[in-house]
Amino acid sequence: MRLKVMALAILLPLAACKQQPSSELPGAVNAERILAANPDEWLSYGRTYDEQRHSPLDQINKETVKDLGLAWFADLDTARGQEATPLAIDGKIYITTAWSKAKAYDALTGKLEWEYDPKVPGERGVAACCDVVNRGMAAWGDKLFMGTLDGRLVALDRKTGKEVWSVVTLDQSKPYTITGAPRVINGMVLIGNGGAEMGVRGFLTAYDADSGKQLWRFYSVPDEPGKNTDEHLIKAESTWKGEWWKLGGGGTMWDAMAYDPELDLLYVGVGNGSPWNQHFRSQGEGDNLYLSSIVALRPKTGEYVWHFQTTPGETWDYTATQHIMLADLTIGGAKRKVLMQAPKNGFFFVLDRTDGKLISANNYVPVNWATGFDLKTGRPIENPDARYYRTGKLWLGSPGPIGAHNWHPMAFDPKEGLVYIPAINSAFPFIHKPDWKPNKHGFNVGLDLASGAMPADAKTRADAIAATTGELIAWDPVAQKARWTIKYPASWNGGLLATAGGLLFQGNAGGEFAAMDSATGKKLWSFQAQTGVVAPASTFRVKGEQYVAVLAGWGGAWPLAGGLVAEPVGPVRNHSRLLVFKLGGTAKLPDPGPHNVPPLDPPTLTGTPEQVADGARNFGQFCGVCHGDAAIGTGVTRDLRRAGSLGDAKMWNQIVIGGALAQNGMISWKEELNDQQAENLRQYVIKRAHEDKALGMK
Repeated sequence: MRLKVMALAILLPLAACKQQPSSELPGAVNAERILAANPDEWLSYGRTYDEQRHSPLDQINKETVKDLGLAWFADLDTARGQEATPLAIDGKIYITTAWSKAKAYDALTGKLEWEYDPKVPGERGVAACCDVVNRGMAAWGDKLFMGTLDGRLVALDRKTGKEVWSVVTLDQSKPYTITGAPRVINGMVLIGNGGAEMGVRGFLTAYDADSGKQLWRFYSVPDEPGKNTDEHLIKAESTWKGEWWKLGGGGTMWDAMAYDPELDLLYVGVGNGSPWNQHFRSQGEGDNLYLSSIVALRPKTGEYVWHFQTTPGETWDYTATQHIMLADLTIGGAKRKVLMQAPKNGFFFVLDRTDGKLISANNYVPVNWATGFDLKTGRPIENPDARYYRTGKLWLGSPGPIGAHNWHPMAFDPKEGLVYIPAINSAFPFIHKPDWKPNKHGFNVGLDLASGAMPADAKTRADAIAATTGELIAWDPVAQKARWTIKYPASWNGGLLATAGGLLFQGNAGGEFAAMDSATGKKLWSFQAQTGVVAPASTFRVKGEQYVAVLAGWGGAWPLAGGLVAEPVGPVRNHSRLLVFKLGGTAKLPDPGPHNVPPLDPPTLTGTPEQVADGARNFGQFCGVCHGDAAIGTGVTRDLRRAGSLGDAKMWNQIVIGGALAQNGMISWKEELNDQQAENLRQYVIKRAHEDKALGMK
């Protein structure tokens, strides 16, 4: 009996310890710690729940930034797009990289503490519309949380990097992906997904941080009528037509989230329709709730509270998944709790975040799909010609599907009262394809993706390059106008960090990471990173010294698919790294040597005009989104005009049909293409290579 009592005495404390929430452990990340917003740390994706990406640190400032230098760097093993925000917790830096890998470093020395590889199958890359990227982690308790490209949510031990639990969040037989960073609210890990270009239905899911148990799921678009039980989905049914559920509907919630703890409201951005073309998705009718909307939810239950739709009946890939930011602003003499967003459609929205009412909206770049927003109705004043499926004519839409602002985070400076937007000026030929049918793999957007390819004409290309630019816009959200702008010849300018030192940090396609005066935009400091920098930086302090950390690595949607106009800087090398700076830093990057691109030396064209035309059609449908418009690569994936397999029909077939490079993300296309069509693709690329060589491209 005594032994039983002793055993019970031992087991009871162990059981109690096991049941203790991890947020109560010593050194745990919890709500109190996140809300305290210690400037020495960067605990969440946007630093704070309001996602302002502003740090109170000012040791690095307008006067001292001239002395900023590289403290240390770490080479990464994934030479694709790097988009993550580094977390800084207790003297450690935590990052995710392309292909959903994770690493931890000592913030002072750069020593690698641990690394984690979820071993995402390479074949999953075909489901990713916009590169095999990952935007970061969330922290809670003694754990870190990240999503993987194949749809898992993984909890890692923060100290060791060991996997604590892993759950599959979606149907892996469908072309879903996860690229966004989770958020954690009161012990609930929130994660969405992507895949609307391929044909899926979007949702957001909450999981228990300690166990991985699913707590709730919020669907953004309705299922087949009669199958919906949630009130918000039943309400949405009348805004859809036809049999939308068979094509998925879209509405993936793949990036933007923010949280107001006082109102206890979670705000989430909802993506585009699936397919883009509303003619096929919803018979060209209806608002299609809750596509391209900001929705407010109760985080404890996932209950719908309100929504605002930025693009009713969207048909241009105008997602509302772009950065959501919260602030308290004085508007019209009154303090207002606002939500701000600059989504793809080109308008900057200021909403009352208590009820979702539109306060103001103005375009921050030139647009032609709408002339403005009616503030009484909250609806756009549309240009009727923009509904290309009704006119049957090519619509050169501005912005294009890449958006006036993509995933790259904005930043807010409360002293200046400015929101800084990494904006894009671009256009796209929307061409209705009356005989469109969905495919098993690749983009399913309901458009003719072949006819709008960039022609081999020097003037046309020059005009396209001149019209496709980037801007850093310092936007006054109260006055709804720009205070200053910086023009970039390359459209893909990176995410932003603002600091109390009066500085704004940003990278760009040309490999420059720079600090600017947040009041004027004047460049005060820059560093050549040797590759494109698109990720946003974070800043933190260890042992009294302020550091700035950023990931360098070239990739993302536009560098993959943009072709010639993606970046007039030409093909960009990709040597992915974590870069960490401090005042007085003296580290140097190794000499990269010359960036030698293989010359255009194509084999003889032997295909008939009919073969080339067939190859062009299939290239636009299946290949261009990864290998560049008109087969003009930009250095992220293989430039097929320069590929060794171009001169070897057998090797080409083994790759395209045989799947020889499946583990690299290049799956077999035998379910869509036969051997002859694969050869026609080769002949098309050969023709394109000859055309570009004749134009003097090297």
